[in-house]
Amino acid sequence: MQLYEANEVALTKNVGYYLWEGLRHGEGVLVIATPEHQELFSKHLDHLGADLPELLGSKQLIFWDAKHTLSQFMVAGQPDWLRFESVIRAAMRQVGPAMGAEGLRAYGEMVGILWKARQFAAAIRLEQLWNKLLEQSSFSLYCAYAIDVFGKEFEVSNLDGVLCTHTHLVPAQPNGTLETALTRSMDEVLGSKAEALRVLIKANHRPGWAVMPTAESIILWLRKNLAGQADQIIARAQYYYQSPLVG
Repeated sequence: MQLYEANEVALTKNVGYYLWEGLRHGEGVLVIATPEHQELFSKHLDHLGADLPELLGSKQLIFWDAKHTLSQFMVAGQPDWLRFESVIRAAMRQVGPAMGAEGLRAYGEMVGILWKARQFAAAIRLEQLWNKLLEQSSFSLYCAYAIDVFGKEFEVSNLDGVLCTHTHLVPAQPNGTLETALTRSMDEVLGSKAEALRVLIKANHRPGWAVMPTAESIILWLRKNLAGQADQIIARAQYYYQSPLVG
C-alpha cells in the first residue's frame, strides 16, 4: 500500500518500478487506475524501456478504469463479494503472462477512490475482499490511497482498519528524505528530548499493522501521543521535505 497525495511523483516511480519488475520477469500485469494515472504509469514504463504496444497487444499488460470497474460490484454503497470476484477474475483472465512465464501482479486504486469519497467502511470492506481473493489465488497486489501523510487525516484512529489489511506500507520516498526532515524538525522543536522520544517511538511499534517505514511510524506516533506539538513538528518537517536544499 502507498499513500501518495503529498507526492504523486513518488507514486508514479514506485508503481512504475513495481509494474516493470513484473513485466521483465514475464508476469501478467493488471492495472486498475484512473485515466490520469494510467497515462503517468505508461510514460514511466516507456522511460524504463517497456515496449508498450507489444505488451498491450499481447495482453501481458492490461489497463482497466478504476471508477468503471468499481461501479460494477458496488451494491447499496458497499462492495459485493460475488460481483467483485466475478469482475476481478474476469479481468485477470484477460491478462496473459509472457511465453514460458507465469505469475500475475495487480495494482488498484478503487479503495483509494472510496476513501477519497469518505466511504471509509466501503474502502476497508473492499480491502477485505481483495485479501479474500488473495487467499484463493496466487498474485501480488499494490494499493494506493490519496492520503497526505502530513495531513491530520493520517492518524491512528482513521487508518487502523486500513493498515491492518495490508502487509507493507511503501515509503513515500525510499531514500530517507522524509525521515531526515522529521529528525531535523524534532531536534529543532524538542531539543534534547528528541533522541529519547525517537527511542520510545521505535519501542512502541504496532506489529499487528502493515510493516511500516520509520518516518510514517513517527508521524502516527506523534499524532496519537504528542498532540500539543505534533502539528508544529509535522508542518516543519513538511517544509524541509518539500524544500530539501533549505539550509
